[in-house]
Amino acid sequence: MASSTEANDSCKREIEVEVPADVVTRQTETLIQKYQKLARLPGFRRGHVPATIIRQRFAEDLKSEVVEALVPQYFRQETQKQGLHPVSQPRVTDLHIQEGEPLRFKASFEVLPELEVSGYKEMRVEKPDVAVSDEEVETALNNVREQQASFTPVEGRPLEEGDFAQVSFDGVPKESDAKPMHVDDVLVEIGGGSTVKEFSENLRGASAGEQRSFEVSYPQDFGDERLAGKTFTYNVTVQGIKKKNLPELNDEFAKQVGEFASVDELRQKIRERLEADKKHSAEHEAKEKLVDELVRRHEFQVPEALVERQIDVRLDRGLRALAAQGMRTEDMKKMDFARLRAGQRDRALSEVKASLLLERIAEAEHIEVIDAEVDAELEAIARQAKQPVESVRARLTRDGALDRIRIRLRNEKTLEFLYRQSA
Repeated sequence: MASSTEANDSCKREIEVEVPADVVTRQTETLIQKYQKLARLPGFRRGHVPATIIRQRFAEDLKSEVVEALVPQYFRQETQKQGLHPVSQPRVTDLHIQEGEPLRFKASFEVLPELEVSGYKEMRVEKPDVAVSDEEVETALNNVREQQASFTPVEGRPLEEGDFAQVSFDGVPKESDAKPMHVDDVLVEIGGGSTVKEFSENLRGASAGEQRSFEVSYPQDFGDERLAGKTFTYNVTVQGIKKKNLPELNDEFAKQVGEFASVDELRQKIRERLEADKKHSAEHEAKEKLVDELVRRHEFQVPEALVERQIDVRLDRGLRALAAQGMRTEDMKKMDFARLRAGQRDRALSEVKASLLLERIAEAEHIEVIDAEVDAELEAIARQAKQPVESVRARLTRDGALDRIRIRLRNEKTLEFLYRQSA
């Protein structure tokens, strides 16, 4: 027997469940027999402890095991019977269990919202301009030349504008919360666009073997967090002076950098790559705008469990990125995770809404993901992880991630459908 109540929150449900007394009795008897086989009590041979003694000595354990066995089973049965699909673990309250009586409990949980998607076929995005100018091609070509540059020693004169100082240095911070710096060998371009101006100003005119000391106060928005807002005193030793030599832009250079037949062919390949990059970026930006507009047009509540799950996904992604950048595990453990979770909430909520909307559109437009597409994704994951495909499949299936991959692929196909029909 069960009844269901719906809270004001469209995603929350609560059901009252009753497990028949005879079912509770049978489960209890089964457990008593198990305890009789295993129990070791003074004065009784193993396997010969009377059932009455088992009931007395293990009353609370028996109740706990009956609940563990029957509550999940009857919760599933009742939700299926009522056509409910929980997306969160149930919270069980008002548990009543007495010998010879039915087991009664309430279970509250979350379900997906009732959701109708409309107006998506009328959504439009501006067609992006992906044309590449000659200037952009030449800039990219010069970047290739910069990557292939060589450096030759300069002797008999001090550092001039455009030279590269080969230096080692120590940096001592004025603030107690910053760490000292030591660099053994690095090239500093005098007057270079990315060179901190104090380095250029203080090293200009220095000769090989000379030492210079100076102070640098970094702005709060400086790109390196270790330096931002800090003041360092640097002791710099000029070990040598070098001049950058750019390779001549000719067919021989084109052959060296990528086995191109000529500079014109290299230019054409660069143009094609820039166009592909622009197209990809423009499509990505347009798709983000479509998703944002889709979410903006539909106001609805979402299960808190899905939002929390998405916050977990975003945090895990962020921590993996920090680990890849070299952050230590002990430093990660010191992070304020409550604040980090709160900071991820709005974006996670938007992502859950977007996913639910795209799933509804996929259903309406009969967009499906075939097994071959999932297999291709698994193969890509396996290649990246350098693991056998079947091991990856088994792990993802066990973690419940395989279904999430299929949903993600379906949503990507649906978003591609929206983009194509909106252009």
